[in-house]
Amino acid sequence: MSEPFLDFVSCPNPQGSHRMAYWSWGDASASHVVFCVHGLTRQGRDFDVLAKALVAAAQAAHLPAIRVICPDVVGRGQSDWLQDPMGYQFAQYAGDMAVLLQSLNDQRAIECLDWVGTSMGGVIGMLIAARGLPLPIRHLVLNDIGPPVSWKSILNMKTYVGEVGKFQTVQEAANAIWEISKAFGPHTAEEWLALSQHMVRRLEDGTFCLHYDPALGVPVRAVTQEQAQAGEAGLWQIYDLIQCKTLLIHGAASELLSAAAAEEMSKRGPCAKVVSLQGVGHAPTLTHPDQTELVTQFLGLSE
Repeated sequence: MSEPFLDFVSCPNPQGSHRMAYWSWGDASASHVVFCVHGLTRQGRDFDVLAKALVAAAQAAHLPAIRVICPDVVGRGQSDWLQDPMGYQFAQYAGDMAVLLQSLNDQRAIECLDWVGTSMGGVIGMLIAARGLPLPIRHLVLNDIGPPVSWKSILNMKTYVGEVGKFQTVQEAANAIWEISKAFGPHTAEEWLALSQHMVRRLEDGTFCLHYDPALGVPVRAVTQEQAQAGEAGLWQIYDLIQCKTLLIHGAASELLSAAAAEEMSKRGPCAKVVSLQGVGHAPTLTHPDQTELVTQFLGLSE
């Protein structure tokens, strides 16, 4: 399967409803489902390499088929935009994922659910895992994210989130994205272009911009340091409720998640297994073999 299947689910919001897009890899009838959920301004095609690796690993190990679901969180990619910018909050995102999970479970009973979440996608995963609703998560992979998010990184987000730009070519857009994404770690030009091509959309005049709602910047710019601290305290409470096996992939050079925070995550709540990647900050792209192998091994798809 060289390309994923695109589908949509209708999700409620205070103004009515919106469609959330999701990309599906592997066997649509599989009872083992892996959710891969992206970061703040990204989209579901970030996981093309990982999704293929997961499906291939299960086949190579002669395990039952798996299905990999990679949503475009509302406001990103092929999903609708919200009428109210302040609706771009974790409660809405987690609610949308619960709707999608229930819809998929209604189509084919999900017997085993795993979750891979990069940054924002990891927070959504923590919320789902802590409640175990609508389905319990078996394995949780947190990609450079935890309850504490440094205020410095939030201040950095305020400078670029919502700035969708205007570019003459996809390559020009890829170059601009790289300037704010160097912490992702070393990538070849070809690897970065592959990661960037789904990050842009073509405008009517033939130019390109980033493929998300510029209004995503509104709630980010509204966050105060006091609110961030309160949010961290609340997320620690959520984290301490998680009981499933948890892997934290930590970018050793991460500005967002400190080594001290990663160590604390290994000692409380689900006592995450921590693997630190040298030479990588926030956040690992999970596109290189050493990174994809971490995930396939943790999910029990390879030895």
